[in-house]
This record gives sequence, C-alpha cells and structure tokens, in this order.
Amino acid sequence: MALESTLPDTDVPERSELDRILDRRCQTDAQVVEVETAKIKLVIFVVGEALLAFPAQVLVEILPLTTIHFVPGCPPALEGIINVRGDIASVVRLGDLLGMTHAPSARRSAILLGQGTQVRSGLRVDRVVDVLDVAEVSIQAPPESLPEPLRGLATGVFEHQGQVVILLDLDRVFQTLLSDQR
Repeated sequence: MALESTLPDTDVPERSELDRILDRRCQTDAQVVEVETAKIKLVIFVVGEALLAFPAQVLVEILPLTTIHFVPGCPPALEGIINVRGDIASVVRLGDLLGMTHAPSARRSAILLGQGTQVRSGLRVDRVVDVLDVAEVSIQAPPESLPEPLRGLATGVFEHQGQVVILLDLDRVFQTLLSDQR
C-alpha cells in the first residue's frame, strides 16, 4: 500500500515578505568583507590620575614593585636601582618626569622595564591597567592642551573604556631624563 500525497504539487505556499527581507539580509551579509586594520600592542598604566601607555615593543618586561636601592647624587626623578636577575637597572619615577604626583606605593605598583634607543631603565608606575591591541587608526594626534612636559612626550591619544589614554614615546621620556641630569 503506497502513501499518496493529498496536497497537489501546485500548492506551494507563497513566500512571505519576511522571507524575502531575510533573504536580502543574508545576501547583504555575504557581501560584507572584513578589513584587517593595522594594530599596535600597548601597555596601559596609571600614574597619579592619568591613564598613559607605551608601545609593548619598547618594554622588556613588567616587574612587580621590588626593593629599590637609593643611589646618592642622582637626579630627583631617578629613584634608585634594582636587581633584575643579576642585572642592575635604574628606576625612574615617571610621575616626576611628567610633572605628576605618584599615588603612594601600593601592592599594585609596578616597574616597566623599558629599552629605548640609547637607554634601558625601569619606570615606576602606580599600576598596570591592561595590555591590548589598539587599531592604529584610532590613535589621534595629541591635543595642544596637554600640559608641559607631557605635550613633548606624547605621540598620540586614544580612548579606552570611556577614558582618554595618552600614548608616550619612550625615547623622548629617556631624553628628558638625560637632559635633566645635565
């Protein structure tokens, strides 16, 4: 006994307006091409109340705050030296160079070990916030309203979680330190 269809072949329901809209949407989505944008990896940190960043490629590592040994006769911004697995590194209070007040030393304080063109040194920051990839197109020129000496050290600004982050040039920071020593 064979089953026979009771519906005639011509009884195909008409496509609804919703089906046609969904089909168009699928076709449009298929035409969207994702464009790969150039990104830069940045380390975002806090000094005082400011959000700042360095490109990750100029930072050798992020160290927890450790014992910093005072060295007599150093400029005020040079906090002292630390031992990094047998290598001696100077530690600079970044806030002093930028004209900002550091928060009191806390468990979240860190030392960013940076490698510039001519100088390798640690930079004490109040805390590290994030390490992330930022689209280069989202970095804007630093505003003229930035206070000195920050204006001369900034290469750009961008937004992170609704706050403005100032991107710094490590070589300019180290150059400021060297010129303060003279």
